[in-house]
Amino acid sequence: MLDDGAAEHARLIKLVNTRMPFGRFKDRKLLDLPEPYVIWFKNEGFPKGQLGEQLATLYEIKVNGLEGLLRPLVSAD
Repeated sequence: MLDDGAAEHARLIKLVNTRMPFGRFKDRKLLDLPEPYVIWFKNEGFPKGQLGEQLATLYEIKVNGLEGLLRPLVSAD
Protein backbone atom coordinates (compact mmCIF):
# COMPACT_ATOMS: atom_id res chain seq x y z
CA MET A 1 0.00 0.00 0.00
CA LEU A 2 1.25 3.50 -0.84
CA ASP A 3 1.83 6.04 1.89
CA ASP A 4 -0.10 9.33 1.64
CA GLY A 5 2.74 11.19 -0.10
CA ALA A 6 3.26 8.47 -2.70
CA ALA A 7 -0.48 8.15 -3.26
CA GLU A 8 -0.80 11.90 -3.82
CA HIS A 9 2.16 11.86 -6.21
CA ALA A 10 0.57 9.02 -8.19
CA ARG A 11 -2.74 10.91 -8.26
CA LEU A 12 -1.05 14.03 -9.65
CA ILE A 13 0.80 12.02 -12.31
CA LYS A 14 -2.50 10.49 -13.39
CA LEU A 15 -4.23 13.89 -13.41
CA VAL A 16 -1.66 15.63 -15.62
CA ASN A 17 -1.53 12.72 -18.07
CA THR A 18 -5.27 12.05 -18.36
CA ARG A 19 -6.76 13.21 -21.64
CA MET A 20 -10.04 15.07 -21.93
CA PRO A 21 -12.54 12.44 -23.14
CA PHE A 22 -15.02 14.77 -24.87
CA GLY A 23 -15.79 18.25 -26.10
CA ARG A 24 -13.85 20.95 -27.84
CA PHE A 25 -10.55 19.88 -26.28
CA LYS A 26 -11.03 16.13 -26.64
CA ASP A 27 -7.74 14.18 -26.39
CA ARG A 28 -5.83 17.14 -24.91
CA LYS A 29 -4.08 16.40 -21.61
CA LEU A 30 -5.96 17.94 -18.70
CA LEU A 31 -2.97 20.06 -17.68
CA ASP A 32 -2.98 21.57 -21.18
CA LEU A 33 -6.63 22.65 -21.04
CA PRO A 34 -7.02 26.43 -21.28
CA GLU A 35 -7.75 28.06 -17.93
CA PRO A 36 -10.98 29.72 -19.18
CA TYR A 37 -12.31 26.26 -20.13
CA VAL A 38 -11.58 24.91 -16.65
CA ILE A 39 -13.19 28.00 -15.10
CA TRP A 40 -16.25 27.40 -17.31
CA PHE A 41 -16.56 23.91 -15.81
CA LYS A 42 -16.25 25.40 -12.32
CA ASN A 43 -19.12 27.78 -13.08
CA GLU A 44 -21.32 25.24 -14.88
CA GLY A 45 -20.54 22.27 -12.66
CA PHE A 46 -17.88 19.63 -12.94
CA PRO A 47 -18.86 16.23 -14.35
CA LYS A 48 -19.55 13.49 -11.84
CA GLY A 49 -16.94 10.92 -10.96
CA GLN A 50 -13.19 10.84 -11.32
CA LEU A 51 -13.04 13.30 -14.22
CA GLY A 52 -14.96 15.88 -12.22
CA GLU A 53 -12.64 15.41 -9.27
CA GLN A 54 -9.63 15.80 -11.54
CA LEU A 55 -11.05 18.96 -13.14
CA ALA A 56 -11.82 20.44 -9.73
CA THR A 57 -8.24 19.79 -8.65
CA LEU A 58 -6.98 21.21 -11.93
CA TYR A 59 -9.06 24.34 -11.36
CA GLU A 60 -7.28 24.94 -8.05
CA ILE A 61 -3.90 24.30 -9.68
CA LYS A 62 -4.54 26.69 -12.55
CA VAL A 63 -6.08 29.59 -10.62
CA ASN A 64 -3.20 29.46 -8.14
CA GLY A 65 -0.56 29.45 -10.89
CA LEU A 66 0.89 26.06 -9.98
CA GLU A 67 0.97 24.47 -13.44
CA GLY A 68 4.73 24.87 -13.74
CA LEU A 69 5.27 22.64 -10.74
CA LEU A 70 3.41 19.82 -12.45
CA ARG A 71 4.94 20.10 -15.94
CA PRO A 72 7.78 17.69 -15.09
CA LEU A 73 5.16 15.00 -14.35
CA VAL A 74 3.73 15.06 -17.90
CA SER A 75 4.69 12.01 -19.96
CA ALA A 76 6.08 12.51 -23.46
CA ASP A 77 3.42 10.45 -25.28
